[in-house]
Amino acid sequence: MDQQFMTVNGVVPKYSEKPKKFKGLNFKRWQHKILFFLTTMNLAYIVKEEAPKSNENPMMKETVMAIEAWNHYEFCYRNYILNSLDDNLYDIYSMCKTANELWESLEKKYKIDDASSNKFVISKFLKYTMMASKSVISRVEEIQKLIYELHSKGWEINEHFQVKVIIEKLPTS
Repeated sequence: MDQQFMTVNGVVPKYSEKPKKFKGLNFKRWQHKILFFLTTMNLAYIVKEEAPKSNENPMMKETVMAIEAWNHYEFCYRNYILNSLDDNLYDIYSMCKTANELWESLEKKYKIDDASSNKFVISKFLKYTMMASKSVISRVEEIQKLIYELHSKGWEINEHFQVKVIIEKLPTS
């Protein structure tokens, strides 16, 4: 159970920086960063594996050590996540008793928020109208920002479709 550091030519790689505190926005990005950080700390397996259990009476020394190690790593994992949350979120999620419960609670809440955010960006893009009072260049830049926002949310838009939308959105004048 004891996690060993992986070495390359006998050198232990440096750990990544701890991600900035999660404030409730861009969950998917934060989730990837915190998973990478926890992987470099040899803790990411905690949410992927089951805790060791003992069915034996009396427990063997190795089993007791494995359970103690698991509990230690699970404690570290839970607290790394909690400490990477903004103080307001920390207060809410510190009630979770295990790392798995904490991780699943965050996913349940913020993946739904990300989905509604995607819906909002798509709606903004579809309803966008160009104002005749602005220059053509600034109007095209506005729609390109919306397209970039869609790309950043994982929505791929065909280039021909983008051009047709921009042309359609141009005022008739």
